[in-house]
Amino acid sequence: MKKVVLSLALVAMLGLSFTSCRETKGESTEDKIEDAMDDAGDALEDAGDAIEDAVDDAGDALDDAADSVKEGAENMADDVKDAANNAVDNVKEAGKDAVDSAKKAGNDAVDAAKKAGNDAVDKAKKAGNDAVDAAANKVKGN
Repeated sequence: MKKVVLSLALVAMLGLSFTSCRETKGESTEDKIEDAMDDAGDALEDAGDAIEDAVDDAGDALDDAADSVKEGAENMADDVKDAANNAVDNVKEAGKDAVDSAKKAGNDAVDAAKKAGNDAVDKAKKAGNDAVDAAANKVKGN
């Protein structure tokens, strides 16, 4: 029995010595940890790049919004300016129309006065001629 136990102990020692000295075909734990750390670092870099891109996009969006607000304000100012110019033009046109109407009314009044004056002169001539004719008839008839 002593031989059997010693034989088993010898086989166990040989088995352990061959398996403990043998190289593993897979990666070592250190290599796996190092790879995991590299992957984590790459993931952090990618996350940092994504955050940087998001900040850049937000900045661009803010710039675009500011430009849109500025453009809208400029358009509004142009519209107000155009409306003011149109109002001034309308006032000028109304003033011109009023002046033209006043001129027409003045000319009509002058024409009416001329006609009335001419009618009065014609009536006075007729009355004068009638008076001369009547006086002449009296002189002839006397």
